[in-house]
Amino acid sequence: MSIKLANRLASVRPSPTLTLNAKARALAAQGADVVSFAAGEPDFDTPAHIKDAAKVALDEGFTKYTPTGGIPELKAAIIEKLRHDNRLEYAPAQILAAVGAKHALFNIFQALLSPGDEVIVFAPYWVSYPDMVRLADGVPVVVQTDPKAGWVPNPDDVRRALTPRTRAVVLNSPSNPSGAVIPAKALEGIAEAVRDHDCLLVSDDIYERLLYVPEGFQNIANVAPDLIGRTVVVNGFSKGFAMTGWRLGYAAGPKELIAGMQMIQDQQTSNPTSFVQKAAIAALKGPQEPVEQMVAEFRKRRDMMVAGLNRIDGVSCATPQGAFYCFVDVTGLIGRGYKGQPVTDSMRVSEILLEDFLVAAVPGTPFGAEGFIRFSFATSPAKIEKGIARIAEFASQLA
Repeated sequence: MSIKLANRLASVRPSPTLTLNAKARALAAQGADVVSFAAGEPDFDTPAHIKDAAKVALDEGFTKYTPTGGIPELKAAIIEKLRHDNRLEYAPAQILAAVGAKHALFNIFQALLSPGDEVIVFAPYWVSYPDMVRLADGVPVVVQTDPKAGWVPNPDDVRRALTPRTRAVVLNSPSNPSGAVIPAKALEGIAEAVRDHDCLLVSDDIYERLLYVPEGFQNIANVAPDLIGRTVVVNGFSKGFAMTGWRLGYAAGPKELIAGMQMIQDQQTSNPTSFVQKAAIAALKGPQEPVEQMVAEFRKRRDMMVAGLNRIDGVSCATPQGAFYCFVDVTGLIGRGYKGQPVTDSMRVSEILLEDFLVAAVPGTPFGAEGFIRFSFATSPAKIEKGIARIAEFASQLA
C-alpha cells in the first residue's frame, strides 16, 4: 500500500531552524565541537520559582484534564498581566491558553481563513507564518521591508498589499529574525492604512520582554485603541521566561475568534498540560528579577556579537533592538570563491560554516531575506567569541 499525503502538505517546508539545529546536534553527538547560533531559545534555566510551582502541582495531583482554554486562575493571571503591562482590558471569554504561542497562531489561521483568503506578512518573517497560512488554505502575501529603514514596515506598502481577500495582517515586534522593533509612529501608520479595511491584526508579542531600547513595549492595540476589537494579541512563556520546552502560550482577542480557536483546539489537543498552567501563573505573578537578569545578559552578548561580526571583512551587522538574534548581511561574502567554487547564496554560506567550520546559523532565504544569515546570541560569551573567530577564518579564506 502506498500512502498518499494530503495536497496541502505539498507547499509546506520543514522548519529550517529545527533542521539546522538537529544537524548541529547530530554533529555534536558525534564529538564535533559545534558552536550553534541556530537555536531560537534562551540558554538559561527556567527560574526556580516556576519549576517549584510545577513540582507542587505534581505533588498535589494536579495532573488531570482542565478546560480546553486554560484554568480560570491562569486566565485571570493573563488578564492581569495584559492590564498591568500592556494597558489592555480583556474578559475571560477573550483568553485562550494554548500549547505554545505557535499553537495559538496556528489556531488563529485555522479559525479565520477560508480557501484563497490572504494574510499579509512582512519580510523578513518568522519562517512558520507563511506555512501556517498555507495549511489553513490561505495565501501569504509577503510585503518586503528595507534593512536601511531598520526593517520597519512602510504603511504605504501595506495599503498597496490590501485586497478584498485580505483577512489578516501579522505584526511581530520585536522581530524574529531581525530583532527590529516597530516604533509607535509606524504602528500608527499601519493602523491608519488598515482602519477602513475589514481585516484582523495579529500582534505576535512573544519577544516582548526581550527589549533593549529605552522606549517601553507597545503593540498596535496600544497606539490604536479603536482597533482593539479586531486585534488578537499572541504571547507566551518560552522566550521571556526560558520555558521553551514547557509549551504554553496564549491569545487575547475578539470573543468570537477566541471561541472559534477553542473549537479547533477542542478537537486538536484539548487543554495545555495541567501542571504547566500552574507554573505559568507563578511566572506571571512571581518575581521578575530572573527575567531582568537574563535580558541584561542578552544585551551584553548582543553588543559582543555585533562588534565581533562587524570586524569581519564582507559582513555587516546592525544592532538588534530586541529578541536575541543578529540578522547579518553577508552579501559581501556571496559571489566570492571558496575552495575553487563560488559561494552562491546565504544557504551555501550556512552550509560551509557548519560543515567546515562547525558554526551553525540559519540562512536568510527561509525568512524571506536572501543575502542575510540569522545568528542567535542566546549562548555563552565564550561560544560567541569562538564562533566569531571561526566565521572570520572562513571569510579570510574567500578569494
